[in-house]
Amino acid sequence: MAQAIGEVLPLAVAIAIFPVPIIAAVLLVGSEHGRTKGVVFVLAWLVGLGAVGAIVLLFAGGVDATDDGEPATWANVLLLLLGLALLAYAFKQWRGRPGAGGESPTPGWMRTLDDFTPLKAAGAGFALTVLNPKNLLLTVAAATEIAELGLPSGEQAAVLAVFVLVASLGVLGPVAAALVLGDRSRDALDGLRNWMARNNATIMTVLFLLIGAKLVGDAISGFSG
Repeated sequence: MAQAIGEVLPLAVAIAIFPVPIIAAVLLVGSEHGRTKGVVFVLAWLVGLGAVGAIVLLFAGGVDATDDGEPATWANVLLLLLGLALLAYAFKQWRGRPGAGGESPTPGWMRTLDDFTPLKAAGAGFALTVLNPKNLLLTVAAATEIAELGLPSGEQAAVLAVFVLVASLGVLGPVAAALVLGDRSRDALDGLRNWMARNNATIMTVLFLLIGAKLVGDAISGFSG
């Protein structure tokens, strides 16, 4: 199980420091009834990540992700494709980065977060895991890494839980700060939001490059094993 946790931790950290969900969490907790909206946002995020991971593990269990103790060919192919997709995302992010001193444009839906109801905040948290292609790719990759090790179902669930928790630290941080510190957290959270907005493209490029290379390497290692 320790090996599985080691395999998925880099993927979880990559999700945890994605700027967009963190910025969304900061904006939500700074709005009216922000603490309530922040909590439901995080809960929906946790459910979304867990659901995607569980579905992949159930599928992998049905088609057998291991072959005589080694990762099945389909699992290596999937990891290779996911890795190549992330490398392509890295190239796209770098090409689309803003000029010096600029920052990535804020998605239109983010500009309406002040008016979100708790239900809409929950929908945003769920969508950022299930419908966001980048988070979806990484969660599918993590579940595939878990499945191909052939662990018992209970250990698979435990590793998935660790993955979900670590991957959620980025959105948990602003909400926890708002709950514990109240208005005293506002300046620090605003500073974090502005820094991540300015450096969004660079952060994403580096993450996708590193994680994409890891997945391609894991796939190649599996093919040659």
